[in-house]
Amino acid sequence: MASKGMGIKTSVKSGNFRSTKSGAGMTKKGVAAYRRANPGSKLQTAVTEDKPTGKRAARRKSFCARSAGQMAKFPKAAANPKSRLRQARKRWKC
Repeated sequence: MASKGMGIKTSVKSGNFRSTKSGAGMTKKGVAAYRRANPGSKLQTAVTEDKPTGKRAARRKSFCARSAGQMAKFPKAAANPKSRLRQARKRWKC
């Protein structure tokens, strides 16, 4: 089992993660598995709606700010539109 310290399988085949083509990131099933393996976790799925409000809007803003830093840190991923980073930002509508 490839776990990378998360306590769950990290392959797309396991159903816990999305393929890069479908937007990268964790699936609903993956988040549930992670929370079972890590009691007390507050992990949530991506904010994908067009105009989130309240806490969901704040989560999106925070993710977009963090991932913008990753774009600066990893210029190869930032330049490649098919990278997991770019696909995740697209899914979150950053």
